[in-house]
Amino acid sequence: MADFGFNEHHQSEIINYMRFARSKRVLRLKTIDSCFEELKDSRLVEETFTVDEVREMMDGLQMVVRGEVEMELINTAHTNVLLLRQLFSQAEKFYLRLQSDISELENRELLEQVAEFEKTDFKTINKSQINQETIKPKLAPLNEGGVSELLNKEITRLQEENDKLKSRLRTLESQAMSALEEKTKAARALKDLQKVQGEQKEINSLESTVAALKEDYERSLSASAASQKDLQENLISAKHELLRVQEQLALAEKELDKKFQQTAAYRNMKEILSKKNEQIKEIRKRLQKYEPDE
Repeated sequence: MADFGFNEHHQSEIINYMRFARSKRVLRLKTIDSCFEELKDSRLVEETFTVDEVREMMDGLQMVVRGEVEMELINTAHTNVLLLRQLFSQAEKFYLRLQSDISELENRELLEQVAEFEKTDFKTINKSQINQETIKPKLAPLNEGGVSELLNKEITRLQEENDKLKSRLRTLESQAMSALEEKTKAARALKDLQKVQGEQKEINSLESTVAALKEDYERSLSASAASQKDLQENLISAKHELLRVQEQLALAEKELDKKFQQTAAYRNMKEILSKKNEQIKEIRKRLQKYEPDE
């Protein structure tokens, strides 16, 4: 038996389908043969025919054969669709995804292998096995061992995938927590920075104010020192001027006194005062004589 990469059960299913397709093909060929036979019996009764009559018979036969062939091709395509539907439905029950390669349908080497299989192995297969397989009205499911093995593999794969997803989830949660902590730290640091910046601005403002006050104080101090120096200089100058004026006054008084003493009036006044003093002294002496008696 030709090897198509299937087990005995699957090859039996293939044989069943090929038997079905061959029976449909044989039936359709018989129908085409009957078309020719009907033409022979109904039209070929005369010995001679004109060209138009032959053309008419051929055109009619062409239409009938074309219709039969087209119907067979359409029916074959629809039958293949139903077969694929059964396969895909059964595969979906076991969570399988079947894929087809349309280009392989025109692979001449594989088509020749199928033809060789049909000519040799298909004819010598055990009829009892064929009959046993053909009595099943539906596509047979996989055997129990295959189902268990397939389900175990699928369960194992899903568990591994689930473990990977859990590990990935834990990693993402850890990363999310780390990111949240970093975000919280960053927000706290930003808040502290904003607070420090606010305090720094206030400090800078105070420093600017202090610097301005210091500058004003220094200017005021410089102005005060300059003013005090000017006052001291003015005071010294005033003192010097006062001393000079006093000296000038003293000199003037002396000069005046000297000039006054040199005048006649001063001499007369001086004599009068001397006389008056003498009289006062005489009166005092007299009075002193009378004081004890009193």
